[in-house]
Amino acid sequence: MAPFLGLRGNSLTLAAILGVLMPAILTVGYNTAVLGGVLSVDSFKKSFPEIDVLHAENPDHASTLEGTVVAAYAIGSFLGTCSVIWLGDVLGRRWTMMTGAVTQVVAYALNVTACSLPQLFASRLLIGLGTGVLLATAPLWISETSPAKKRGSHVVTKGAFSGLGCASALFLDYGMSFKKNTDLSWRLPFGFPVIFSLAVFTFAFLLPESPRWLIRKGRTAEAREVLAALSDTNIHDERIDITIKEVQSSLDLAGGKSSFKRFFEMGTHRTFHRAALAVGAMIFLQLTGATVTTFYTTAIFESNLGLEVSTARLLAGVYQLVGPLGAVLCVFVIEKAGRRRLMMGSALGNAVCLACIAGLGSLFDDIKASHAAVFFLFLFHFTYIVGFGGIPYLYATEIAPLHLRSTINSVSISISGAFSILIANMTPLAFNAMGQKYFLVFAGLNVAMTPVIYFYYPETSGRSLEEIDDIFTLSENALDAVRIARHLPSSPCRQDQEQLSPIDEKDKNENVFKEKELQV
Repeated sequence: MAPFLGLRGNSLTLAAILGVLMPAILTVGYNTAVLGGVLSVDSFKKSFPEIDVLHAENPDHASTLEGTVVAAYAIGSFLGTCSVIWLGDVLGRRWTMMTGAVTQVVAYALNVTACSLPQLFASRLLIGLGTGVLLATAPLWISETSPAKKRGSHVVTKGAFSGLGCASALFLDYGMSFKKNTDLSWRLPFGFPVIFSLAVFTFAFLLPESPRWLIRKGRTAEAREVLAALSDTNIHDERIDITIKEVQSSLDLAGGKSSFKRFFEMGTHRTFHRAALAVGAMIFLQLTGATVTTFYTTAIFESNLGLEVSTARLLAGVYQLVGPLGAVLCVFVIEKAGRRRLMMGSALGNAVCLACIAGLGSLFDDIKASHAAVFFLFLFHFTYIVGFGGIPYLYATEIAPLHLRSTINSVSISISGAFSILIANMTPLAFNAMGQKYFLVFAGLNVAMTPVIYFYYPETSGRSLEEIDDIFTLSENALDAVRIARHLPSSPCRQDQEQLSPIDEKDKNENVFKEKELQV
């Protein structure tokens, strides 16, 4: 068989997106939403009476057990993303994704056959573990195999796939809820995503490894073949030589082997500065308020906005379909508009929508106000996806230096997951204490993050990952990066730099930047 299924260039990249990234992220969305849709199914409650809150002798104890089962997935996902700190660099991107997919398959088998609460808990923990591995690795792999001019549009498809995964779980749960008194109503939804995991394993096995990881491991000949296939050229093409030398130069500047403690060092690459930006972007994602609306969509429609139960469940599925629309818009405009503008515009749009939801949702006796609040809830999901559905995951991979890219990416996603667990647990208490005013907290946070993005987050659109290294190498403080990114010329090939040593390259970039500033 020809390597990489005989695919080259755009066809190979498309296969990577549809064959690996899409099913990997579909599992993320699906596994997040599927349990919530079966908790109220009669046959499920009969199988696990310990978490049947409505009929329990001790409702508080049953609620605690139910919360523990729900939280098991989030805990597993947190552990999965943390494991990639080590797995990502040892196994490589492909084998890490394959490990995550196999973990999911085993977990689905336990989940479908669950007949006791401990087995249900263990299966959900394992599902989260495998899903966390895929979430931390698949966008990173796509980022490292995509050309600079298309990297953003490729990675942010994550927002569309995640929404489709959530919607598919909610609609399948809704359809199967009409199957009364049969375990099939919940066992089928639990086992359905195995097809996604098998697709990830198959295509990750057949498609190429990240060329940057291969170069880092000294497997330059393999990296050359992968780069030639991705660019649809021959292995002796001069552009491939330049790319390899740029990656090696970046590694030389970093110096030494990677380790977790280097996460906190500044050094030539300003590693801690870049790690802080990556972690910040992922925290911003949680502070938008999307965690609240995603985890408690049905409850918000039903309890807070006064809609009927069947209407609330159906709207919860439709709500998730708004996400892919926002993601499609992001795919088409991200390279022209840039990461910064989309995140800032999205944050301001989120703030307006959440403020309207808080105001309109407080008018309990006004049905028109409730309908208007539903509209702004849908609009919020659209504006959120445009700026934060995929961009934080993209930015975390772009901003990190190669020698710590997997570590920084995994740590930032893990911290984001920890914030997600915290917010999800705080939300019921906050709604009880504040009502709809709770949304005003997130409206304020969206406004507050806008100037932080403007002053501290440099634009990375259209630049190679090695050019992003240059931006930080030339920065002397946290505010410099935005200014340097705005003025530093972009030279795709940089042919006249290929023979320079790392120190000479830095000097030349400084001279070019000074000349550019004089022109400005």
